[in-house]
Amino acid sequence: MRTRYSSVQILLHWLVFVLVVLTYTTMDIKGCFAKDTPLRELLALTHYSLGFCVLFLMCIRLFVRGMYVTPPVKPALPRWQHYFSGGAQILIYLMFLSLPVMGILSQYYGGHDWTMFNILMPKSVFPDLPLQKLLKTLHEWLANAGYYLIGLHTLAALWHHYRRRDNTLIRMLPSRK
Repeated sequence: MRTRYSSVQILLHWLVFVLVVLTYTTMDIKGCFAKDTPLRELLALTHYSLGFCVLFLMCIRLFVRGMYVTPPVKPALPRWQHYFSGGAQILIYLMFLSLPVMGILSQYYGGHDWTMFNILMPKSVFPDLPLQKLLKTLHEWLANAGYYLIGLHTLAALWHHYRRRDNTLIRMLPSRK
């Protein structure tokens, strides 16, 4: 039985991590610039494009996850920790699938031109500004909650590695040949 995730799963995990960091960073930096400035618009375009890449890779991750058996944690986790980690994993997947979808729908219903990868994207023929504002609010709230979920995920991996001394973290690290 495998003791580590597959190299494809590890690659996808760390690619999504880098894209998520860049996606969050572009939004945080964007706020430092005045509206309608070229740099702010470039950061927004980059944010949308990176967010779509996260969605795309998360869909691939779901597909790949179904192809492999999850390597066991050794020593085995208590049942409550196993369920808690599974729940946290589901929340992370749901968050990084729904955040980009809400962002895309928010732009779609905004009624104004927008681009992703410098390609003009479709917009609703019938803009729905209340729905657009709701989607944007949910997107921002979930993104802010994401800081805590990502932090919890990171702390749990470090706790397992340094305190519990199991293989949880090592299973997802690139192998050293």
